[in-house]
Amino acid sequence: MINYRLFTALTSELAQGHLITFPGSALLLENQLRDNPLIAELVAQAEQGKLADTRFGCGPFSRITLLPLSVWQDSLTDSLLTHIRPLFAAPVCEDVLLDCSDIDDTVLAKTLRFLFNQAHKLTDLGLKTVGERGVTLRRVNAFCAGTDASRLERVFAQQQAIANGMVAARRLADIPSEQCTPQFVVEEAQRLCATVPNLRCEVLDESAIVEQGLGLLHAVGKGSSRPPRLLAIHYDGASSGPVRSYVGKGITFDTGGLWLKEGAGMYTMKYDMCGAANVLGLMLSIAELKLPVRVMGVLALAENAIGPNAMQPGSVARACNGMTVEINNTDAEGRLVLSDAIAWASKRHEQTRYIIDLATLTGAVVKALGYELSGLMTQDNTLRSALTVAGEQSGDEVWSLPLDARLKKQTESAIADLCNTPTNNAAISASAAWLLHHFCPAYIPWAHLDVSGTALWREGGKSVASGRPIPLLMQHLLNDLAVEE
Repeated sequence: MINYRLFTALTSELAQGHLITFPGSALLLENQLRDNPLIAELVAQAEQGKLADTRFGCGPFSRITLLPLSVWQDSLTDSLLTHIRPLFAAPVCEDVLLDCSDIDDTVLAKTLRFLFNQAHKLTDLGLKTVGERGVTLRRVNAFCAGTDASRLERVFAQQQAIANGMVAARRLADIPSEQCTPQFVVEEAQRLCATVPNLRCEVLDESAIVEQGLGLLHAVGKGSSRPPRLLAIHYDGASSGPVRSYVGKGITFDTGGLWLKEGAGMYTMKYDMCGAANVLGLMLSIAELKLPVRVMGVLALAENAIGPNAMQPGSVARACNGMTVEINNTDAEGRLVLSDAIAWASKRHEQTRYIIDLATLTGAVVKALGYELSGLMTQDNTLRSALTVAGEQSGDEVWSLPLDARLKKQTESAIADLCNTPTNNAAISASAAWLLHHFCPAYIPWAHLDVSGTALWREGGKSVASGRPIPLLMQHLLNDLAVEE
């Protein structure tokens, strides 16, 4: 874990660190920097809109980076992160000093999460032979005005907790699916939750899944030699009150089943469990902040494999709420496991404030919204508004797509209550959400987040888990608790 400290003046404790600041900052007037002629050159370069960076003649620091003031206020295009991300591909200092004296709140939150997320690299999985480990970031220091210290302490604590949950989710999602099976996810969640107060795990194995009537989850998982699991993580930060529920799609590998994907389409399918991994990370973040609330996270875990028992196109399965679904496409399995998990979650507690599900569900949402925005589908206007605002505040934004009865024909079946994909291949993302809405009772506010574009970070032709939308969901929860107060 990467720690943090707040400073209102330069001290010897910050020597040999990496300073990131901007022209006009009060930091540059400190005695240690004021008379350094190199600073004037860096300021001039940054004022021209360029990154100014040096590791020469910048005592008492080992590295100084100056960025134009405009990027510290740019919450839309992430230009601050665009500038500093390459600097941390191979950091040269264990400490970074981030100038927080004139920075937009959303930019600060996103930057802090990026820095705290440096606690996880793919090489940490131990699967690649590497030479001597280089310098790693260990502390994030902040320079701020004394009057701002109390507010920033809360911001840093919240963003550190959010990032810690993201790191846990990313580590789990990055593990190859040969190891990261449904049972492995359960055991990893149990291990992580065992030492955290107020967190407890409830597990349904393949027998319990059948006994409790989760026929859709069973249908998806029965073709694999690695059987499905339903994992519920309960957080009891309050003795009473409504329960907030989050449901995550956990397809630990998706071949497409008998509706087989092509090879290139399977390459990133170990990440089809990012929704479930992020629900686990979210629960860890909530527990770390000791929030006074009751929360349940449900992970619907299965491997969509090919085998003699694999579900077949045209088969019909029954969910735990009694509804039947015609499976006309075995590669539309995520909505099946989510449907059962949503229905199960809706019955688990008498008083549910809302259910939010998150899933790498459709490639169509990427075509619609790209890689920066998560798709939001809900019929609850209050929940839609709250999630949209939380997305803007956290920098982990959503965009609302339509969800109403005009989609009804997309899920009609002649043999069952519903079919899992539209036969006309239209409105794929919204049609999936329309299917899902049948499994949450109308009296419980429900929203669906399609994070196919945002759950991965793509750079240099490679994809890794991003930990989104944990920041969005944490900000929404914090806002919701503030409303209750």
